[in-house]
Amino acid sequence: MLFDLTDLRLFILIAEHNSLTRSAERMNLSLGATSNRIKELETRFGTRLLYRESKGVQLTPAGHTLLHHAQQFMQQVEHLKSDMQQYNNGIKGYIRIFANTTAVTEFMPEILGKFLARHPQVNVALEERLNHDILRGIQEGTADIGIVAGPVQGEGLQILNFSTDRLVLATALEHPLADAPSLPFIQTLEYEHIGLHEGSTLHHFLSKIVAENGQRLKLRIQVRSFEAMCRMIETNVGIGILPRSAAQRHQQTMQLSVVELSDPWSVRERSMVVQDIDTLSPHARNLVEFIREQTAQGAEDDALVPGAMARPAKAGSGKRA
Repeated sequence: MLFDLTDLRLFILIAEHNSLTRSAERMNLSLGATSNRIKELETRFGTRLLYRESKGVQLTPAGHTLLHHAQQFMQQVEHLKSDMQQYNNGIKGYIRIFANTTAVTEFMPEILGKFLARHPQVNVALEERLNHDILRGIQEGTADIGIVAGPVQGEGLQILNFSTDRLVLATALEHPLADAPSLPFIQTLEYEHIGLHEGSTLHHFLSKIVAENGQRLKLRIQVRSFEAMCRMIETNVGIGILPRSAAQRHQQTMQLSVVELSDPWSVRERSMVVQDIDTLSPHARNLVEFIREQTAQGAEDDALVPGAMARPAKAGSGKRA
């Protein structure tokens, strides 16, 4: 063996504290034993891992490489312990998912509800993250499945496209843009917007688009959900950009107009990201296939609904969406 778990824990602590002494104290080792372990690691790998300086130690380039792999390895060990602990509670599967805002709030709750009903011995952790955090989580092994929208590039990762998402503009029925057949996003920037919270994927994405055009998004208020967005939009506080699926769902109970965006980026591929589908647990592979099946069925159902984008009658007509 080139190393054991104690070596890896020790090396991670050294990287965090830049100190052999403090790391030795944390591990309940003597300073001499700590120094010997690092020297043995350097001998086994055939390269220097630390620069010894008067104020402590710093990682060499090889040390940074070892740290990266050590963190991944220890995370996998913790996952193994967690997964094995589930057997004591009658649970035989645990799936970690990092997903964007739309997935967490729109379609994943329904999909996971159906999946968990069919698999009572599986537990799932679903966390909302930004795209770059999702990719990093998959690369580092802190999540099993990532769900993202839009173009993604993850070195060494498998990208599995499973459906298409489209961003649209939602307005109150009496808003000046309500009757537009379609328009570019830039034409919406003169109006006040309702946006999602700072940590949401959609807010991050739109902020990047606005910045690239040298413009500014006039945010009247930021909220935590698409439902809250639509309630604000319905009262004409502002307009908002959201996924078409969310807009259509809330259009059924609120007085909203939904307008297509003509920008190419408004159409986004939804993808699942994994390290390697063949190395996923059987339960995680089953979930990947279940998501594909459910979203494919959802797309077929949407195609059968006539006039899905039809606007509700305006106030005063006696009709309500």
